[in-house]
Amino acid sequence: MKTPLALLLASLSAAAFAGDYTRTIFSDDFSSGKFGPRWGHYKSGSVVKDGVLIGITPEGSDHSAVDSVKFDAERDLEVSVKFKFVSDKAKSFNVWFDDKDYKGSHAGHICNVNVSPAEVKIGDAKTGNFRNDIYERKKAVPPTLTAEDKALLATKNKSIPVKLTLSEWHTLSITTKADEVSVSIDGKAVGSFKSEGVGHDHKTLVSLTTNQVDVHYDDFSIKGVAK
Repeated sequence: MKTPLALLLASLSAAAFAGDYTRTIFSDDFSSGKFGPRWGHYKSGSVVKDGVLIGITPEGSDHSAVDSVKFDAERDLEVSVKFKFVSDKAKSFNVWFDDKDYKGSHAGHICNVNVSPAEVKIGDAKTGNFRNDIYERKKAVPPTLTAEDKALLATKNKSIPVKLTLSEWHTLSITTKADEVSVSIDGKAVGSFKSEGVGHDHKTLVSLTTNQVDVHYDDFSIKGVAK
């Protein structure tokens, strides 16, 4: 258990860290009632309604709904979004950081944060689960991951328990700085994770991936460091 001093230091560190990201790359509060032209979609049934983005994976789809924004290449980013798990049908959502020019990982995945009511997971996708050769061995039938692969993957992902209420708004903030991802929820530090793939200096897309349904989003923003 963290001491009060440790919690204070973590909070101050998170606040200072967030202060580095002063340049707005993209923001949307969904007040227009529709997706703007910069939004892209993949196998998504998501809609904008009543001032929020309602994440929807179409029934029977073979892929979770992806709603994304592209931008010029960046290394260090801050992504902030309000979210609400509307019901227990809302399993989780991912915030993905990708480089669509990078061919060394499936779909150009670099790193991600997965949020569920009980857990936050942080992953280095570039050198972990989505590195091309590892991804192919995971998807083989049956999977052909080696003992060495499994040992490597254990170092490329981190899970942190949380307790998030349903039907209430929460605010997620994610920062990438060099090879570190830091996560806070409702202004409190959840945890951080360092891995070499995170330091990829050519991130060009951030997406919200809704795993099934009943996740609502608002006040979405992507910020970069001052130039």
